[in-house]
Amino acid sequence: MTDASDTIDLTGTRVLVIDDSKTIRRTAESLLKKAGCEVCVAEDGFEALGKMLSFKPDLVFVDIMMPRLDGYHTCALIKGNAALKHTPVIMLSSKDGLFDRAKGRLVGAQLYLSKPFTAEELLAAVRANLPRRAGDGENPTRNSTAS
Repeated sequence: MTDASDTIDLTGTRVLVIDDSKTIRRTAESLLKKAGCEVCVAEDGFEALGKMLSFKPDLVFVDIMMPRLDGYHTCALIKGNAALKHTPVIMLSSKDGLFDRAKGRLVGAQLYLSKPFTAEELLAAVRANLPRRAGDGENPTRNSTAS
C-alpha cells in the first residue's frame, strides 16, 4: 500500500544531518543520497551553524546529545535566526522520553525521530516536513540562485 506522501520526489532536497556519531551521519547520508537528496553533514551544532548559511538546507536532522552545542540549543539558534527560522528541524535521539519530546517542541522542532531509525522512517520524516510548494507536492528546482 503506497501512501500519497511516498510519491513526493526528494530529488534535489537539501538535508543537513548533525550528529556526533560517525555511523549515524554515514547511514543517514547514504539513505538520503539514495533517495536523491543533497546531503551535508556536521559533527556538532557549532560546525552545523557555520554550514547552514552556505548550504541552505530544506530540512535539518539534529542529534540531541552532542558535545559543545547540544541539539536543543542548536535548534533554538536555528529557530531564532530570521534567515533560518522556517527550516524544519527534526530531533534525533536514542532516548525516547516524553520530556525529551516536549523539550524538542519547545525549542521549535517539528518532529522527534528515535535512533536507530529505518530508511522508511527517515525518508517519511523528510517527506512529511518538506515545505508545501506549488505544483501539488512536487519539488521545484532547488538550485535557483534567486532568494
